[in-house]
Amino acid sequence: MVKHDLSGTDPNYRPEPPRTYRWIVLIFISLAMFGNYYIYDSISPLADVLKRQLSFSDANIGLLNAIYSIPNVFMVLIGGIIIDRIGTKRATLLFAALCLIGASLTASSGKLAVMAAGRLLFGLGAESLIVAVTTAIARWFRGKELSFAFGANLTIARLGSFAALNSPTWAEPLYGSWRLPLLISVGFGVVCVVGAVLYWVLESHAENVYSLGSVEKPEKVVLKDIFSFSTSYWFIVALCITFYSAIFPFQTFAVKFFMETHGTTREFGGFLSSMLTLFAMIFTPLFGLLVDRIGKRSLFMMFGSALIIPVYLMMMYTHVTLYVPMAMMGIAFSLIPAVMWPSVAYIVEQSKLGTAYGLMTMIQNIGLAGFNLLIGWANDFSGASTTNPEGYALGMWIFSTLGFFGLLFAYLLRRSETGPHAHGLETITASAK
Repeated sequence: MVKHDLSGTDPNYRPEPPRTYRWIVLIFISLAMFGNYYIYDSISPLADVLKRQLSFSDANIGLLNAIYSIPNVFMVLIGGIIIDRIGTKRATLLFAALCLIGASLTASSGKLAVMAAGRLLFGLGAESLIVAVTTAIARWFRGKELSFAFGANLTIARLGSFAALNSPTWAEPLYGSWRLPLLISVGFGVVCVVGAVLYWVLESHAENVYSLGSVEKPEKVVLKDIFSFSTSYWFIVALCITFYSAIFPFQTFAVKFFMETHGTTREFGGFLSSMLTLFAMIFTPLFGLLVDRIGKRSLFMMFGSALIIPVYLMMMYTHVTLYVPMAMMGIAFSLIPAVMWPSVAYIVEQSKLGTAYGLMTMIQNIGLAGFNLLIGWANDFSGASTTNPEGYALGMWIFSTLGFFGLLFAYLLRRSETGPHAHGLETITASAK
């Protein structure tokens, strides 16, 4: 077949963005995520300091992460619709600014109500920012190196988590105060906004030079359209809520758990928790590249879900080195996001991606809010502490049960995607043009 070059004959012809340009866009939009992730994970290493200096209970600490998620039960879906209506560049800057304001308010006072208000405001921006970035990547890379692009984005973003969880090591002198580590998170909020501004500049230039498809002309979103999403989409949503509810609420208390049940230092406990991030930084793009080449997406999600079922009980009841269960969790934490989020782009119309990702993140936040509160309550109810490490057992059983449900939903997704109404999750491989 002869390919015709229209650039010299069609005055309206615009080429697709070059591959290099797409990856530069990815780097800068991921910079916004980098700052976002640092702010979120800045609470976990401070848990014992907040308890000692401000007399916070585990339920209070759980609230600081739960309240991040509570408004997103409603806001993220609205944010997804906003993204589809005003475009990703405007939405990204708007939500990044909310992240910075929320981080600043959190660091401004040691009163629980003020800190919770800051985390709530941060959550309003942070989760919608993630939806905006996810939507942007899906539009720039759909049909190309989509899973690999998602993986690379998460690697850059999780550098923020890795830096936050290891901050007791590289910023050790600051942990004599609850406020100073939070002021660092404000600085990372500035980084978040800078990344959003740079992305705005790049996309504005591209709109004048390149063909960006539906990024330029998003269709009107009708709220009732969410009920037309396929069964496969809802299985992915169900897997999302169970998987992330088993990971992030655990991280909220992980450093404290390691210190009080295994006698680790805060620095080593922070490193163990950051292993999830370290594995994800390395393996998420590699798993994404693998899936782009061979498909089998729901099968990979089944494998990742199965990995997290035993890890919590291993940490609670065995003396196996903590590196083993954390490595298993790290592989799952790399594999499932590398497959799950890009899969949505293959089963939902491109013009409704913002809404689809917003709805998915909204339901995810129901789980994050509920399980942060539930685990905080379970720890207090069972008297979890240095003198009663067995008090953490109830929470560990809850997490393990979530792993089982994750495996169930991944299996149901595979059954759907190997049936007559499949969307190609098991068969589609991507072009790298």
